[in-house]
Amino acid sequence: MADASQATTPAAEGNPVPEVPATQTPQADVNGTTEQEQTEEGAEQALEDQPFVVTIVLPHTTETLDIPVSPMEQIHEIRQSIIEHPIAIEFSCFHLEFNGKKINDFIQVSDVEGLENGAQLHLVEDPYTEKEARIHLIRIRELIGASGDRTDTVHGVLAGVSVHDDIVVENPDAPEAEIKEYDFQAPADLAILLPKETGPAPKSIKSISLSPWNPPPAYWRQKGHLLYLVIQTNEGEQHHVTAHVGGFFVNRCSNAKFDPLPKPAPKDCASHSLFTLLKKLSPSFEESFQKFQEFSSQKDPLATFQVGNTIPSAPWLVPSINSSLTAHEADNTRSQETYLLGGAENVDSLRDWNEEFQSAKELPKETIQDRVFRERLLAKLFADYTDAAARGAVLVARGEVAPLNPTEDKDAQIFVYNNIFFSFGADGVGTFTSEGGDEAARVATGKDVLGVKLVNQLDIDGLYTPGTVVIDYLGKRIVGQSIVPGIFKQPEAGENQIHYGAVDGKDIVAADERFAPSFEKLATALRVKKHAVWDKENKRHDLEASVEMKGLLGTDGRKYVLDLYRITPLDIAWMEESGPEGAEYPHRMTVLRPELVEALAKQKTREYVQAELLKRGIIKKPEEKKEGEEATEEAKTEETKTEETKTEETEKSEEPKAEETEKTEEASESTEVAEKKDEEAAKEDERIDISNFKFALNPDVFSGQVPQTEEEKAEMAQDEQDVRDACTYLRDSVIPALLNDLKESDISFPMDGRSLTRLLHRRGINMRYLGKLATLSEGTRVECFRQLCVREMIARAFKHVAAKYLRYLPLPLTSACLAHLFNCFLGSDLNSLPVAEVDEELRKVFSDADYSFEKVTPESLREAMQQEILHRFRFTLEDGWFNQLQHIQMLREVSQKLGVQIQNKKYAFVATEGETEPVAEKPVAPAPAPVEDGNKKKKKKKAARETSPVAAAPVATVPHTFSPDDFVNVVPIVKDSTPRSALAEEALEAGRLSIYQNQKKLGEDLLLESLSLHEQIYGLVHPEVAQMYHTLSQLYYQLGQKDAAVELSRKAAIVAERTVGLDSSETVLNYLNLSLFLHQRGDSKEALLYARHALDLWKVIYGPDHPDTITTMNNYAVMLQSIKAYHESRRWFEESLRVCNKVFGEQTVHSATLLFQLAQALALDQDAKKAVDRMRESYNIFKTLLGPEDKNTKEAEHWLTQLTHNAVSVAKATKELQARRAKGSLGFSPRNATAGAAGIGSVVPSAVGVDNRNIDELVKFVENSEKKKGGKKSKGPSNPKKRGGKA
Repeated sequence: MADASQATTPAAEGNPVPEVPATQTPQADVNGTTEQEQTEEGAEQALEDQPFVVTIVLPHTTETLDIPVSPMEQIHEIRQSIIEHPIAIEFSCFHLEFNGKKINDFIQVSDVEGLENGAQLHLVEDPYTEKEARIHLIRIRELIGASGDRTDTVHGVLAGVSVHDDIVVENPDAPEAEIKEYDFQAPADLAILLPKETGPAPKSIKSISLSPWNPPPAYWRQKGHLLYLVIQTNEGEQHHVTAHVGGFFVNRCSNAKFDPLPKPAPKDCASHSLFTLLKKLSPSFEESFQKFQEFSSQKDPLATFQVGNTIPSAPWLVPSINSSLTAHEADNTRSQETYLLGGAENVDSLRDWNEEFQSAKELPKETIQDRVFRERLLAKLFADYTDAAARGAVLVARGEVAPLNPTEDKDAQIFVYNNIFFSFGADGVGTFTSEGGDEAARVATGKDVLGVKLVNQLDIDGLYTPGTVVIDYLGKRIVGQSIVPGIFKQPEAGENQIHYGAVDGKDIVAADERFAPSFEKLATALRVKKHAVWDKENKRHDLEASVEMKGLLGTDGRKYVLDLYRITPLDIAWMEESGPEGAEYPHRMTVLRPELVEALAKQKTREYVQAELLKRGIIKKPEEKKEGEEATEEAKTEETKTEETKTEETEKSEEPKAEETEKTEEASESTEVAEKKDEEAAKEDERIDISNFKFALNPDVFSGQVPQTEEEKAEMAQDEQDVRDACTYLRDSVIPALLNDLKESDISFPMDGRSLTRLLHRRGINMRYLGKLATLSEGTRVECFRQLCVREMIARAFKHVAAKYLRYLPLPLTSACLAHLFNCFLGSDLNSLPVAEVDEELRKVFSDADYSFEKVTPESLREAMQQEILHRFRFTLEDGWFNQLQHIQMLREVSQKLGVQIQNKKYAFVATEGETEPVAEKPVAPAPAPVEDGNKKKKKKKAARETSPVAAAPVATVPHTFSPDDFVNVVPIVKDSTPRSALAEEALEAGRLSIYQNQKKLGEDLLLESLSLHEQIYGLVHPEVAQMYHTLSQLYYQLGQKDAAVELSRKAAIVAERTVGLDSSETVLNYLNLSLFLHQRGDSKEALLYARHALDLWKVIYGPDHPDTITTMNNYAVMLQSIKAYHESRRWFEESLRVCNKVFGEQTVHSATLLFQLAQALALDQDAKKAVDRMRESYNIFKTLLGPEDKNTKEAEHWLTQLTHNAVSVAKATKELQARRAKGSLGFSPRNATAGAAGIGSVVPSAVGVDNRNIDELVKFVENSEKKKGGKKSKGPSNPKKRGGKA
């Protein structure tokens, strides 16, 4: 495993730490062995698992290939390494031989007898099959750039795109292009979300496709013919080629004549590889292929690798349809790819998903290698299934799949496509009538996929789940499940189809004892209490899980668990609380989150341990009660912070803050480890058995269960009280703690709806509490959080309203519907009476469609949204809320929630925008200026296109903000049940712990092992790998390995862009990290480019004045100081102070700290008087809030004295110069001179007290103080308190 990264050769090239130690110590640690066992086993394994090099002997050439291998690798991994190597790209159909014997592809290297360092493996070409020939053709087309663009129903336009390579387009050390003044008030520039346009890629060949003579007739198939191809070279020649079992050769066919025999000499041409054949046929092929490779290598390899085990992120903003980025090219083979991938019968793509899932789960997991193979297979399988389910769901939503029950109501119809069972997330058969109908059914499907994911993560032996995916597409929610054997089987008389849990509603309850052991393990892990339920005859049944959770014994003999939407109890406090104006919640599926139950369990466990220790007199004495309580409170706070820091790494929006928090975390972790050891020792001495304490909740309370006996009633009452206590814990502890952490800046503020959702869910808070959170945030220092909560409620309300109109609408009418709804929502300031633009031809075609969306007005839409917010969040929007919308940010939010991809242009949201800039092409064509004529032509074309819909609109005089043409595509929103890799996470946690315990070498080995495992299991382009790169970059930065930190943070940014989103909060964080690490490495100019890009993204995501931008702007200013751009640095400090005053208030320590830094910046910018004024303000605030003896106050006082002296010296020197009327060049007008302050900014080299020596000292003093200030902060750990803004 130590060199497992060799299995993924592209990653190996750019790994920041190439030395991968060959030791089994990490594996031993992951398995939980003792340190002594670790040492012994590690010593033995080190020799056995030492990587070595083998030589691959290639046919038809004298060249050889040296490949490093690990004894634990499988032979097919070596094959993959060969295929990806530049000198062996032509090979795809071959096997390897050692000592003349063929090696099985699926055995380990260690199983090949005699294979050792320096051994030679011979590559031997195999005869082709039809499948191998098809795969070879697809691969060669991709390799040489002969495949055109693809239209994908699931991934969308420009899916998985990265703009990383466009940020630093020229030498960052070139003149001061990047140091120009930044416009803080400028609106968000959407052009940063689009890649720059480039010229077309060089063509190595004109086309290569299947011939019209394909497939071979039976006679020729008997002769070994597999496929017929047509190739057009760059020289304009056309060649017909036969794919034969022995290779490829040019045949005698023409477009009119069929003769598949080889051409006679001298025109004969044949080769085992199609790549080699092309080299022979086209004299210019090699040169053009070289140019194509150079063109492709301009981008970072990670930006071009295929996204494998996840659905790539689809941007909400895409280029104009006239852009070269979205140009549609002619490609004959595009429509043939279905055949090439699936074969004539399409059997290659048909899979028994359920059997694959369950067989993979049953694979052995005893050894590390077993676990790696099993988890990698599962990750690939889940990714393939999610992709197939999403594609099938889109076809179902579009009406292209026939239902199995066409006579039923639409919502009750079920479908089977690609061996996946599809149904709608609606109450088609009345299952949820008492719970809220369609609303309850919709929520239940979302909760079910979350429950399946939790069970998959637990990986309980003997308990199986169907593959489950939920897809939201055009207002419809569709559930895709793998088909469980026996689920459609009609039960015989007297038998139940369900073997455990409720059957036929709750009238019948089954409790097959064969399910009890597996369900008991599941219930223990999910904190579910074993409890009684009663059927319609009041017969008692004791179940391990919720009565809604069902156990099914499949015909394959496996025990399946289904319907996992009720694994936690109802939030009864929410249900019993009446909404404003009597607004009823839409459904009764208001369950608590599993994260809340887990957090409460930990809290109860701590209380139990403390109570036991108190009972035995171990931890507190009565006379020390008060002091002890304070210590306990402090310890709890510290523990909470530590846990939050560990679980919320992706939420840190600033690396300087992250760095500081990490250091705090390290110290806290070490203290916590020591405390735990002491606690364990105390427990062992006193024999407090923590296993006796159990915390579990009954998920079936408040759901209609009727106990019969007094004992049962008492037990039910206790269970109900436990649930009420959990609800109280949520309201009285969790929510206030979150708001307090935000207020004290202990955690970063979320940036958008996605990061807000993640933050709340991690804390165990349901999104229905957004209204309560917004109310509690009023008038506090968390006004930013309140605004974000309100924005999220509005976006969600619009999503629900839009879904009602889109749900049954034919696909061609959805663009008109979306455009009208968006105009009513965001464009009413431009046109208060928008009219829907429906193509009259489509109206005739879909005469029976529901056109009710045309009747929507801005007023009716607002009323509907207000009602949605009132019902779902119990929150009343203030009057005129629609006038306070941030249009760009809201457009982004609702587009992402609906899966909409809109084209980039200057959207006029108010009349003045439309008048002054009717067409703004800069965002559409973000390429640099050189191609002026082309840009002008594009502008003219787009101007014509953009004005045409307005001209055609019913109201000719008033334009609309959006037209149907602006809505380019809609992609499905997918919720999957894919578990994370437990093995990779174990290695990561073990590495972290080792570093915290000061075992750096072991820790680094484990971190590298974890990185290797992540890349092996997930592939290189995956959100989990991006998070791993991010985490490792921070750890390496702390370890002082700055080059490694830079490379890893760069990879994190690229992979996050492609998998999570170009403008996701994770991407912003990764760019900020990259900027910080580059600056610390000394590349400040390049760092500034990435930091500016992150801030530009921030404007798009949130808008101006986000609290966490205070630190980012500070860091940017410090970077500017490091390259001596003092004036621009001062502007950034001033902007940082403005935001800080707005967020935290002027008379705060935050503000005083920033005033201190600003005074230093002003001094460096030669503005001595203002420097004194700002330092005096800082000193006064420190003195008032912290007292005259505080270190910060004293240091501010010292600086104030120095700066005052400097200002007096400057004033004297200026006066002398004016008196002598020196040469004009010796003095110049000050930048910020005001009346009565002439000459403040002038530089006088000869003046006493302001010579070069003192300025240098000042610079040094500023820099030194920046380094020292870390330990002189106030106790509250907030972003702006970083004196000196260590970037």
